[in-house]
Amino acid sequence: MAKQKSAYVCSECGADYSKWQGQCEACGAWNTLAEVALGPPAGQGAKAPARSGYAGADAAKVVPLHTVGEVEETRTLTGIGEFDRVLGGGLVEGSVVLVGGDPGIGKSTLLLQALASLGSRLSGLYVTGEESLPQVAARGRRLGLTLDGLHALAETCVERILAQAHATKPKLIVADSIQTLWSEQLAAAPGSVSQVRETAARLVRYAKESGTSVFLVGHVTKEGGIAGPRVLEHMVDAVLYFEGESGSRFRVLRAFKNRFGAVNELGVFAMGDRGLREVPNPSAIFLSGAGTPQSGSVVMVTREGTRPLLVEVQALVDHSPLANPRRVTLGLEQNRLAMLLAVLHRHGGVGVFDQDVFVNVVGGIRVQETAADLPVLLAVLSSLRDQPLPEKTIAFGEVGLSGEIRPVPNGEERLKEAAHHGFKRAIVPKANAPKKGRVGEMDVVGVERLAQALEQAK
Repeated sequence: MAKQKSAYVCSECGADYSKWQGQCEACGAWNTLAEVALGPPAGQGAKAPARSGYAGADAAKVVPLHTVGEVEETRTLTGIGEFDRVLGGGLVEGSVVLVGGDPGIGKSTLLLQALASLGSRLSGLYVTGEESLPQVAARGRRLGLTLDGLHALAETCVERILAQAHATKPKLIVADSIQTLWSEQLAAAPGSVSQVRETAARLVRYAKESGTSVFLVGHVTKEGGIAGPRVLEHMVDAVLYFEGESGSRFRVLRAFKNRFGAVNELGVFAMGDRGLREVPNPSAIFLSGAGTPQSGSVVMVTREGTRPLLVEVQALVDHSPLANPRRVTLGLEQNRLAMLLAVLHRHGGVGVFDQDVFVNVVGGIRVQETAADLPVLLAVLSSLRDQPLPEKTIAFGEVGLSGEIRPVPNGEERLKEAAHHGFKRAIVPKANAPKKGRVGEMDVVGVERLAQALEQAK
């Protein structure tokens, strides 16, 4: 009998090698290579009718791209507004979406609610590999869902799952979770690199050939990434992550990849007795309910995907007993804080060399854009002086290394969002300030240099 061929695949980036080695040359990770048996190509066996225009369709031909007509994407609203927003406007036919998050954060709950909401409009199949059917039914009744139009399957073998899909022809499949599925063509254990990649490839191929939308639930590692090879994220059309602080009832669903919509889109939910509930005004949960202004607290307007959000940035500056004072950030990049403190000293005349600086974004949200530069520095200065900013004041803007305040995209939308929430004063880059100096009832102060911004914050 011929020996079965194998390769060694990196679980971090998906790079493959002919023999084992300690470090992956592609991503630099150590001890991440796992042996993968090279079985038959994905998709062997029963085939669904091929859909023209999709990768993997039969009898593909080379055609000039300019002769290909534009095909409008067929979208179906799930009935959960925040979920539809993150998906890019609804569920696309034939799409494959990977949903990840910590255990118990609400992945299965959200997808079960989406299936129930679609009901008779879109036939769905909930495939569970971690729970029994009575457990799934009990969870649906506890959430108050209508179970009449829901179909479920307790199975982990991908060949049997696809056989049932060919027979029942659902338009939506939820696989919970991808780490529990396995293929008969591989001898590796479920959850291994080879099984995760093979089973995902089989489901992706079926989705593209049949036009069935597929949701894959993925576990996360202790570092917060999807467990299994990173190549799994490249195989799917969209990658969604559930985030939330322990002990908090609020959940944030963020899109990190989306071939059919905007990336970094954000959906906000609140977990309750009846499952996940949409939060129509997410800006309210990111603002502190303090009645009087507090030192070290500044409200900024960030932008997540297509939505402007008001978030509160807090800073605490305290004398440090250490030779190297600490710089701690939650929700912001730590290296950028160190750079901003250097700019504050060089161009603002304020030094914090002997002070510990702690910066936190309220609500557990992560701010990844440079519009947070100015609010962070104003919060640090406010905490250092123990002097709060004037009441109902917001700020945003990028701070350059030479002390200039640079404009940020979509400044007008940010100002309108702040004015809608009752703020009376805004400190923004001059290029983002309107010519009239006002947006509704809110006064807008445009600044060009850091020194001007610090002066206006008094």
